[in-house]
Amino acid sequence: MPPISLAPLSGRYLSFAEREEIAILRAQRVGVREIARRLNRSASTISRELRRNASTRTYRLDYRATTAQWHAERRASRPKVSKLASNDALREYVQERLVGTIANEMLRRKARLGVVTMCVGGGQGAAALFESWATSWSPEQIANRLRVDFPQDDSMRISHEAIYQALYVQGRGALKRELVACLRTGRALRVPRARTQARGKKFVSAEVMISERPAEADDRAVPGHWEGDLILGLNSSAIGTLVERTTRFTMLLHLPRMQGHGDRPRVKNGPALTGHGADAVRDAIATSLMTLPEQLCRSLVWDQGAEMAQHAQLRIDTGLHVYFCDPQSPWQRGSNENTNGLLRQYFPRGTDLSRHGADDLTAVAAALNSRPRKTLDWRTPAEALNEYLQSSQQTGVATTG
Repeated sequence: MPPISLAPLSGRYLSFAEREEIAILRAQRVGVREIARRLNRSASTISRELRRNASTRTYRLDYRATTAQWHAERRASRPKVSKLASNDALREYVQERLVGTIANEMLRRKARLGVVTMCVGGGQGAAALFESWATSWSPEQIANRLRVDFPQDDSMRISHEAIYQALYVQGRGALKRELVACLRTGRALRVPRARTQARGKKFVSAEVMISERPAEADDRAVPGHWEGDLILGLNSSAIGTLVERTTRFTMLLHLPRMQGHGDRPRVKNGPALTGHGADAVRDAIATSLMTLPEQLCRSLVWDQGAEMAQHAQLRIDTGLHVYFCDPQSPWQRGSNENTNGLLRQYFPRGTDLSRHGADDLTAVAAALNSRPRKTLDWRTPAEALNEYLQSSQQTGVATTG
Protein backbone atom coordinates (compact mmCIF):
# COMPACT_ATOMS: atom_id res chain seq x y z
CA MET A 1 0.00 0.00 0.00
CA PRO A 2 1.58 3.35 -1.02
CA PRO A 3 2.05 6.11 1.57
CA ILE A 4 -0.95 8.35 2.10
CA SER A 5 0.98 11.37 0.81
CA LEU A 6 1.56 9.63 -2.54
CA ALA A 7 -1.80 7.96 -2.96
CA PRO A 8 -4.59 9.75 -4.86
CA LEU A 9 -6.56 11.78 -2.31
CA SER A 10 -10.16 10.69 -2.00
CA GLY A 11 -11.07 13.41 0.47
CA ARG A 12 -11.70 10.89 3.18
CA TYR A 13 -8.23 11.12 4.77
CA LEU A 14 -6.23 14.15 5.79
CA SER A 15 -3.31 14.97 3.47
CA PHE A 16 0.17 16.01 4.57
CA ALA A 17 -0.57 19.57 3.43
CA GLU A 18 -3.64 19.66 5.65
CA ARG A 19 -1.61 18.38 8.58
CA GLU A 20 0.94 21.16 8.03
CA GLU A 21 -1.90 23.70 8.10
CA ILE A 22 -3.26 22.16 11.31
CA ALA A 23 0.19 22.38 12.94
CA ILE A 24 0.56 26.06 12.01
CA LEU A 25 -2.92 27.00 13.22
CA ARG A 26 -2.46 24.98 16.39
CA ALA A 27 0.80 26.81 17.14
CA GLN A 28 -1.15 30.07 16.74
CA ARG A 29 -3.61 28.77 19.39
CA VAL A 30 -6.52 28.66 16.97
CA GLY A 31 -9.43 26.62 18.28
CA VAL A 32 -10.48 23.24 16.93
CA ARG A 33 -13.74 24.45 15.39
CA GLU A 34 -12.02 27.36 13.67
CA ILE A 35 -9.39 25.01 12.22
CA ALA A 36 -12.20 22.76 10.98
CA ARG A 37 -13.95 25.69 9.29
CA ARG A 38 -10.77 26.83 7.54
CA LEU A 39 -9.99 23.32 6.25
CA ASN A 40 -13.64 22.54 5.48
CA ARG A 41 -13.46 19.49 7.74
CA SER A 42 -15.57 18.20 10.60
CA ALA A 43 -14.57 19.42 14.05
CA SER A 44 -14.52 15.79 15.23
CA THR A 45 -11.98 14.98 12.50
CA ILE A 46 -9.62 17.70 13.72
CA SER A 47 -10.10 16.78 17.37
CA ARG A 48 -9.38 13.12 16.63
CA GLU A 49 -6.31 14.02 14.59
CA LEU A 50 -4.85 16.12 17.41
CA ARG A 51 -5.49 13.39 19.95
CA ARG A 52 -4.33 10.32 18.00
CA ASN A 53 -1.37 11.64 16.02
CA ALA A 54 0.26 13.96 18.53
CA SER A 55 3.95 13.72 19.34
CA THR A 56 4.59 11.77 22.55
CA ARG A 57 8.35 12.19 22.95
CA THR A 58 7.98 15.04 25.43
CA TYR A 59 5.76 15.51 28.44
CA ARG A 60 3.53 17.73 26.29
CA LEU A 61 1.32 16.47 23.47
CA ASP A 62 2.65 18.75 20.74
CA TYR A 63 1.34 18.38 17.22
CA ARG A 64 3.86 18.17 14.36
CA ALA A 65 2.86 17.46 10.77
CA THR A 66 5.73 15.03 10.06
CA THR A 67 5.05 13.02 13.22
CA ALA A 68 1.33 12.95 12.54
CA GLN A 69 1.95 11.77 8.97
CA TRP A 70 4.20 8.99 10.25
CA HIS A 71 1.53 7.81 12.69
CA ALA A 72 -1.12 7.80 9.96
CA GLU A 73 1.05 5.86 7.48
CA ARG A 74 1.98 3.35 10.18
CA ARG A 75 -1.68 2.66 10.94
CA ALA A 76 -2.51 2.38 7.24
CA SER A 77 0.21 -0.16 6.51
CA ARG A 78 -1.02 -3.57 5.36
CA PRO A 79 -1.27 -6.47 5.89
CA LYS A 80 -2.29 -6.40 9.52
CA VAL A 81 -2.88 -9.23 11.91
CA SER A 82 -6.61 -9.43 12.48
CA LYS A 83 -7.95 -9.00 15.97
CA LEU A 84 -9.51 -12.44 16.00
CA ALA A 85 -6.20 -14.03 15.04
CA SER A 86 -4.23 -12.29 17.77
CA ASN A 87 -6.77 -12.52 20.62
CA ASP A 88 -7.47 -16.14 21.58
CA ALA A 89 -10.13 -15.29 24.18
CA LEU A 90 -12.04 -13.10 21.73
CA ARG A 91 -11.83 -15.70 18.97
CA GLU A 92 -13.12 -18.43 21.28
CA TYR A 93 -16.00 -16.19 22.43
CA VAL A 94 -17.04 -15.47 18.84
CA GLN A 95 -16.75 -19.06 17.66
CA GLU A 96 -18.77 -20.47 20.55
CA ARG A 97 -21.67 -18.15 19.81
CA LEU A 98 -21.50 -18.61 16.06
CA VAL A 99 -21.62 -22.38 16.45
CA GLY A 100 -24.27 -22.20 19.14
CA THR A 101 -22.36 -23.78 22.00
CA ILE A 102 -23.78 -21.12 24.35
CA ALA A 103 -27.41 -22.07 24.95
CA ASN A 104 -29.80 -22.16 27.85
CA GLU A 105 -30.32 -25.30 29.89
CA MET A 106 -33.53 -26.20 28.14
CA LEU A 107 -31.86 -26.21 24.75
CA ARG A 108 -28.94 -28.20 26.16
CA ARG A 109 -31.41 -30.97 26.90
CA LYS A 110 -33.26 -30.60 23.61
CA ALA A 111 -30.40 -30.17 21.15
CA ARG A 112 -27.25 -31.91 20.13
CA LEU A 113 -24.94 -28.92 19.87
CA GLY A 114 -22.46 -28.63 17.02
CA VAL A 115 -21.77 -27.03 13.63
CA VAL A 116 -24.71 -26.91 11.26
CA THR A 117 -24.19 -28.79 8.02
CA MET A 118 -26.03 -27.58 4.95
CA CYS A 119 -27.04 -29.56 1.88
CA VAL A 120 -28.28 -26.99 -0.62
CA GLY A 121 -30.01 -28.10 -3.78
CA GLY A 122 -30.37 -24.65 -5.37
CA GLY A 123 -33.19 -22.21 -6.08
CA GLN A 124 -36.24 -21.84 -3.89
CA GLY A 125 -36.38 -25.59 -3.62
CA ALA A 126 -33.14 -25.61 -1.70
CA ALA A 127 -33.12 -28.23 1.05
CA ALA A 128 -31.18 -28.11 4.25
CA LEU A 129 -30.57 -30.95 6.70
CA PHE A 130 -29.73 -29.90 10.23
CA GLU A 131 -27.73 -32.42 12.23
CA SER A 132 -28.25 -30.35 15.35
CA TRP A 133 -30.48 -27.50 16.42
CA ALA A 134 -28.78 -24.20 15.73
CA THR A 135 -28.67 -21.87 18.71
CA SER A 136 -26.15 -19.51 17.17
CA TRP A 137 -26.05 -15.73 17.41
CA SER A 138 -25.56 -13.36 14.53
CA PRO A 139 -22.28 -11.40 14.21
CA GLU A 140 -24.06 -8.18 15.19
CA GLN A 141 -25.49 -9.78 18.31
CA ILE A 142 -22.06 -11.11 19.27
CA ALA A 143 -20.32 -7.77 18.69
CA ASN A 144 -22.75 -5.82 20.84
CA ARG A 145 -23.12 -8.45 23.56
CA LEU A 146 -19.36 -8.15 24.22
CA ARG A 147 -19.97 -4.74 25.78
CA VAL A 148 -22.50 -6.31 28.15
CA ASP A 149 -20.38 -9.31 29.14
CA PHE A 150 -17.03 -7.44 29.31
CA PRO A 151 -17.86 -3.82 30.22
CA GLN A 152 -14.35 -3.06 31.54
CA ASP A 153 -12.25 -5.07 29.06
CA ASP A 154 -11.53 -3.03 25.93
CA SER A 155 -9.61 -5.92 24.39
CA MET A 156 -12.89 -7.84 24.07
CA ARG A 157 -14.31 -5.61 21.35
CA ILE A 158 -14.89 -6.31 17.67
CA SER A 159 -17.27 -5.07 15.02
CA HIS A 160 -19.76 -7.35 13.30
CA GLU A 161 -18.21 -6.47 9.93
CA ALA A 162 -14.85 -7.78 11.16
CA ILE A 163 -16.54 -11.09 11.99
CA TYR A 164 -18.12 -11.26 8.53
CA GLN A 165 -14.76 -10.54 6.90
CA ALA A 166 -13.10 -13.24 8.97
CA LEU A 167 -15.66 -15.67 7.54
CA TYR A 168 -15.89 -14.46 3.95
CA VAL A 169 -12.58 -12.84 2.97
CA GLN A 170 -9.70 -15.14 2.09
CA GLY A 171 -6.47 -14.31 3.85
CA ARG A 172 -8.31 -13.07 6.94
CA GLY A 173 -9.44 -16.52 7.99
CA ALA A 174 -9.11 -16.32 11.76
CA LEU A 175 -12.42 -18.22 11.83
CA LYS A 176 -13.07 -21.51 10.11
CA ARG A 177 -14.70 -21.21 6.71
CA GLU A 178 -17.24 -23.87 7.71
CA LEU A 179 -18.74 -21.45 10.22
CA VAL A 180 -20.44 -19.64 7.31
CA ALA A 181 -23.07 -22.38 7.57
CA CYS A 182 -23.90 -21.12 11.07
CA LEU A 183 -25.14 -17.78 9.72
CA ARG A 184 -28.89 -17.54 9.47
CA THR A 185 -28.98 -17.59 5.68
CA GLY A 186 -26.40 -20.37 5.45
CA ARG A 187 -25.05 -18.68 2.33
CA ALA A 188 -21.48 -17.88 1.39
CA LEU A 189 -22.55 -14.49 -0.02
CA ARG A 190 -24.88 -11.85 1.32
CA VAL A 191 -27.83 -11.95 -1.04
CA PRO A 192 -31.16 -10.27 -0.24
CA ARG A 193 -34.08 -12.59 -0.13
CA ALA A 194 -37.34 -11.62 -1.82
CA ARG A 195 -40.40 -11.67 0.35
CA THR A 196 -43.79 -13.02 -0.52
CA GLN A 197 -46.70 -10.61 -0.70
CA ALA A 198 -50.06 -11.07 0.93
CA ARG A 199 -53.32 -11.06 -0.98
CA GLY A 200 -56.59 -9.50 0.01
CA LYS A 201 -59.57 -11.63 1.03
CA LYS A 202 -63.28 -10.93 0.91
CA PHE A 203 -63.93 -11.83 4.56
CA VAL A 204 -61.93 -8.77 5.68
CA SER A 205 -64.07 -5.71 6.41
CA ALA A 206 -63.14 -2.10 7.06
CA GLU A 207 -63.83 -2.53 10.79
CA VAL A 208 -60.95 -4.98 11.23
CA MET A 209 -58.28 -3.26 9.16
CA ILE A 210 -55.00 -2.30 10.80
CA SER A 211 -55.94 1.37 10.67
CA GLU A 212 -58.50 0.62 13.40
CA ARG A 213 -55.94 -0.88 15.75
CA PRO A 214 -55.47 1.05 19.03
CA ALA A 215 -52.80 3.74 18.96
CA GLU A 216 -51.04 2.17 21.95
CA ALA A 217 -49.98 -0.72 19.70
CA ASP A 218 -48.20 1.55 17.23
CA ASP A 219 -45.59 2.92 19.63
CA ARG A 220 -44.96 -0.51 21.25
CA ALA A 221 -45.25 1.05 24.70
CA VAL A 222 -47.76 -1.50 26.03
CA PRO A 223 -47.07 -5.25 25.65
CA GLY A 224 -49.83 -7.59 24.57
CA HIS A 225 -50.13 -6.69 20.88
CA TRP A 226 -49.12 -9.55 18.60
CA GLU A 227 -48.28 -10.08 14.94
CA GLY A 228 -48.86 -13.44 13.26
CA ASP A 229 -48.31 -15.35 10.04
CA LEU A 230 -47.63 -18.79 8.58
CA ILE A 231 -44.34 -20.07 7.18
CA LEU A 232 -44.95 -22.67 4.48
CA GLY A 233 -43.02 -25.75 3.40
CA LEU A 234 -43.31 -28.67 1.01
CA ASN A 235 -46.61 -30.50 0.47
CA SER A 236 -48.65 -27.65 2.02
CA SER A 237 -46.98 -28.02 5.42
CA ALA A 238 -46.98 -24.97 7.66
CA ILE A 239 -45.98 -23.58 11.05
CA GLY A 240 -47.73 -20.64 12.71
CA THR A 241 -45.73 -17.78 14.21
CA LEU A 242 -46.78 -15.22 16.83
CA VAL A 243 -44.51 -12.31 17.80
CA GLU A 244 -45.22 -9.84 20.60
CA ARG A 245 -44.49 -6.31 19.33
CA THR A 246 -42.92 -4.79 22.45
CA THR A 247 -40.69 -7.64 23.68
CA ARG A 248 -40.35 -9.59 20.39
CA PHE A 249 -41.27 -12.72 22.34
CA THR A 250 -42.02 -15.52 19.87
CA MET A 251 -44.51 -18.41 20.04
CA LEU A 252 -44.75 -21.13 17.39
CA LEU A 253 -48.02 -22.87 16.51
CA HIS A 254 -47.92 -26.60 15.83
CA LEU A 255 -50.20 -27.31 12.86
CA PRO A 256 -50.06 -31.08 12.19
CA ARG A 257 -51.79 -32.60 9.22
CA MET A 258 -55.26 -33.93 9.89
CA GLN A 259 -56.28 -37.54 9.61
CA GLY A 260 -56.93 -38.57 6.02
CA HIS A 261 -54.40 -36.24 4.40
CA GLY A 262 -52.87 -37.92 1.35
CA ASP A 263 -55.10 -40.98 1.63
CA ARG A 264 -57.77 -39.80 -0.76
CA PRO A 265 -58.17 -37.22 -3.56
CA ARG A 266 -58.63 -33.62 -2.56
CA VAL A 267 -62.27 -32.59 -2.18
CA LYS A 268 -63.25 -29.10 -3.38
CA ASN A 269 -64.49 -26.97 -0.45
CA GLY A 270 -63.81 -29.89 1.85
CA PRO A 271 -62.01 -29.80 5.21
CA ALA A 272 -58.46 -28.43 5.22
CA LEU A 273 -56.59 -31.65 5.92
CA THR A 274 -53.22 -29.94 5.50
CA GLY A 275 -53.52 -28.71 9.07
CA HIS A 276 -53.50 -24.94 8.54
CA GLY A 277 -57.11 -24.30 7.69
CA ALA A 278 -59.15 -21.60 9.40
CA ASP A 279 -60.42 -23.89 12.17
CA ALA A 280 -56.99 -25.37 12.95
CA VAL A 281 -55.27 -21.97 13.07
CA ARG A 282 -58.02 -20.51 15.25
CA ASP A 283 -57.72 -23.37 17.75
CA ALA A 284 -53.90 -23.22 17.76
CA ILE A 285 -53.87 -19.47 18.46
CA ALA A 286 -56.48 -19.80 21.20
CA THR A 287 -54.57 -22.66 22.86
CA SER A 288 -51.27 -20.76 22.82
CA LEU A 289 -52.55 -17.40 24.03
CA MET A 290 -54.75 -18.88 26.74
CA THR A 291 -51.54 -19.79 28.60
CA LEU A 292 -50.63 -16.10 28.93
CA PRO A 293 -51.88 -13.49 31.42
CA GLU A 294 -54.87 -11.47 30.28
CA GLN A 295 -52.84 -8.25 29.90
CA LEU A 296 -50.70 -9.95 27.24
CA CYS A 297 -53.67 -10.74 24.97
CA ARG A 298 -54.80 -7.39 23.61
CA SER A 299 -54.70 -7.60 19.80
CA LEU A 300 -53.38 -9.61 16.86
CA VAL A 301 -52.41 -8.44 13.37
CA TRP A 302 -52.40 -10.93 10.48
CA ASP A 303 -52.15 -10.74 6.73
CA GLN A 304 -55.25 -11.32 4.65
CA GLY A 305 -54.83 -15.08 4.39
CA ALA A 306 -57.74 -17.50 4.29
CA GLU A 307 -56.41 -19.23 7.42
CA MET A 308 -57.83 -16.33 9.47
CA ALA A 309 -61.37 -16.61 8.12
CA GLN A 310 -62.50 -17.60 11.65
CA HIS A 311 -61.20 -14.39 13.23
CA ALA A 312 -64.64 -13.43 14.52
CA GLN A 313 -64.99 -16.73 16.40
CA LEU A 314 -61.44 -16.33 17.73
CA ARG A 315 -62.40 -12.99 19.23
CA ILE A 316 -65.47 -14.52 20.87
CA ASP A 317 -63.47 -17.41 22.32
CA THR A 318 -60.48 -15.44 23.61
CA GLY A 319 -61.43 -11.75 23.63
CA LEU A 320 -58.48 -11.08 21.32
CA HIS A 321 -59.07 -8.25 18.83
CA VAL A 322 -57.90 -9.32 15.36
CA TYR A 323 -56.84 -6.82 12.69
CA PHE A 324 -55.62 -7.31 9.13
CA CYS A 325 -52.86 -5.65 7.11
CA ASP A 326 -53.55 -3.85 3.88
CA PRO A 327 -53.06 -5.96 0.71
CA GLN A 328 -49.42 -6.38 -0.30
CA SER A 329 -48.20 -4.57 2.82
CA PRO A 330 -46.14 -7.07 4.85
CA TRP A 331 -44.16 -4.21 6.45
CA GLN A 332 -47.21 -3.41 8.57
CA ARG A 333 -46.27 -6.43 10.67
CA GLY A 334 -42.53 -5.96 10.40
CA SER A 335 -41.61 -7.72 13.65
CA ASN A 336 -43.26 -10.91 12.42
CA GLU A 337 -41.65 -10.67 8.99
CA ASN A 338 -38.24 -10.28 10.61
CA THR A 339 -38.86 -13.25 12.90
CA ASN A 340 -39.99 -15.42 9.99
CA GLY A 341 -36.67 -14.68 8.32
CA LEU A 342 -34.85 -15.80 11.46
CA LEU A 343 -36.93 -18.98 11.59
CA ARG A 344 -35.74 -19.99 8.13
CA GLN A 345 -32.46 -20.90 9.81
CA TYR A 346 -34.33 -23.75 11.48
CA PHE A 347 -37.04 -24.41 8.88
CA PRO A 348 -35.40 -23.88 5.44
CA ARG A 349 -37.42 -23.25 2.34
CA GLY A 350 -38.24 -26.33 0.32
CA THR A 351 -38.45 -28.71 3.29
CA ASP A 352 -41.37 -30.58 4.81
CA LEU A 353 -42.33 -28.70 7.99
CA SER A 354 -44.74 -31.40 9.16
CA ARG A 355 -41.84 -33.52 10.39
CA HIS A 356 -41.24 -31.08 13.26
CA GLY A 357 -43.18 -31.94 16.39
CA ALA A 358 -44.50 -29.68 19.13
CA ASP A 359 -41.36 -30.27 21.25
CA ASP A 360 -39.17 -29.20 18.33
CA LEU A 361 -41.13 -25.97 17.93
CA THR A 362 -40.82 -25.28 21.65
CA ALA A 363 -37.03 -25.69 21.43
CA VAL A 364 -36.77 -23.34 18.45
CA ALA A 365 -38.95 -20.70 20.12
CA ALA A 366 -36.77 -20.92 23.22
CA ALA A 367 -33.68 -20.42 21.04
CA LEU A 368 -35.10 -17.24 19.50
CA ASN A 369 -36.28 -15.92 22.85
CA SER A 370 -32.80 -16.39 24.34
CA ARG A 371 -30.99 -14.39 21.65
CA PRO A 372 -30.05 -10.77 22.45
CA ARG A 373 -31.81 -8.22 20.23
CA LYS A 374 -30.52 -4.85 19.10
CA THR A 375 -33.95 -3.26 19.44
CA LEU A 376 -34.08 -4.40 23.10
CA ASP A 377 -30.68 -2.88 23.94
CA TRP A 378 -29.20 -6.37 23.56
CA ARG A 379 -31.51 -7.96 26.10
CA THR A 380 -33.25 -11.18 25.13
CA PRO A 381 -37.04 -11.31 24.49
CA ALA A 382 -37.39 -13.67 27.45
CA GLU A 383 -35.63 -11.18 29.72
CA ALA A 384 -37.79 -8.29 28.43
CA LEU A 385 -41.03 -10.23 28.96
CA ASN A 386 -39.94 -11.37 32.41
CA GLU A 387 -39.15 -7.78 33.43
CA TYR A 388 -42.62 -6.66 32.31
CA LEU A 389 -44.37 -9.46 34.21
CA GLN A 390 -42.38 -8.75 37.37
CA SER A 391 -43.14 -5.02 37.18
CA SER A 392 -46.85 -5.79 36.64
CA GLN A 393 -46.90 -8.02 39.72
CA GLN A 394 -45.18 -5.38 41.83
CA THR A 395 -47.62 -2.73 40.62
CA GLY A 396 -50.54 -4.98 41.44
CA VAL A 397 -49.24 -5.70 44.93
CA ALA A 398 -48.65 -1.98 45.57
CA THR A 399 -52.14 -1.12 44.37
CA THR A 400 -53.69 -3.82 46.54
CA GLY A 401 -51.68 -2.66 49.56
